[in-house]
Amino acid sequence: MPVLHTIGHVCLHALLDTLKVIPFLFLTYLFLEWFEHKAATLGIVEKWFKRSKHIAPACGGLLGTVPQCGFSAMASSLYVNRVISLGALFSVLIATSDEMLPLLVAGEVGAGKICLIVGIKLALALAVGYGVDLCFKPKEHTPTIHESCQKEHCHCEEGIWRSALHHTLQITLFIFAVNVVLGGMIEWIGEDRLAGFAQSQGILSYLAATLIGLIPNCTSSVILTELYTGGIIKMGMLLSGMIPCVGIGSIVLLRQNSSKKQSFLILGALALHGLVFGYLVDLLL
Repeated sequence: MPVLHTIGHVCLHALLDTLKVIPFLFLTYLFLEWFEHKAATLGIVEKWFKRSKHIAPACGGLLGTVPQCGFSAMASSLYVNRVISLGALFSVLIATSDEMLPLLVAGEVGAGKICLIVGIKLALALAVGYGVDLCFKPKEHTPTIHESCQKEHCHCEEGIWRSALHHTLQITLFIFAVNVVLGGMIEWIGEDRLAGFAQSQGILSYLAATLIGLIPNCTSSVILTELYTGGIIKMGMLLSGMIPCVGIGSIVLLRQNSSKKQSFLILGALALHGLVFGYLVDLLL
């Protein structure tokens, strides 16, 4: 009976986590379908893309500060279909805070510290975003989801609504399956053990926080933030975990990006930034 209860709890939690991102995914695919079938015909895609690329990292960073991992999933889909640049993707992912902000408020953390934490993440998001676009110039071409459509067999010729729904269903089922597996692993390992792992000594504590942050589940942001509000870990350790903590965005990126190597490099870069900047924050502040 306890086993059945645990399985039910894991599945329910996975379902709730997955349901939160469905509206973001559907709107993203609907937008992409419209871009593919309507905007290109009207001749406005190239103009919009060229005008927006210079402010995309800034917009992405500001959007990422909203406490909702759905934006990271949206950004991953837009990047995979080359609507936004790699720098804009990094801006969204680094700024994303998942459950951190409301938990900091609930934990009665001072407004000054909250602004400092969010401000550091936003500043890093903008610096990395613009730096990446400066080093890797975004290619100027019309965004397309043609390859994605061929891969998913979405029958997009039958209308943008049906195609968007098909894409959303495909990725939603994948996200749910991954959430069930991850939820089961977390349940088996135990949140207390994960919390203890984050309290390792020296540089290992920052590495532990970074690895916990990479878990594509809201549990990681909850554990790290509660450890911080409880005075168990420092601000830098919190940032080490929250910089690479992008929630569902990493699942979408790994699922949809044809280059798995690139996806892992992106996540590795996030982890490296989290480890280094988290350590530096505690060293300097």
